[in-house]
Amino acid sequence: MGKVLFLVPVMLSTAGCVQVSAPDKPIEINLNINIRQEVVVRLQQDVRDLIDKNPGVF
Repeated sequence: MGKVLFLVPVMLSTAGCVQVSAPDKPIEINLNINIRQEVVVRLQQDVRDLIDKNPGVF
């Protein structure tokens, strides 16, 4: 019984210490790597097609 009487005030005093708040800055997800890879692959395919169509130029 003595432990309960001691724990109740301790638990009540710590209840107001916990704060949950939203972050100040929004969460940022950076997808530049995936986009850059797709552009490089498409550019390489375009260059291959150009070389195949004009073999004498290159």
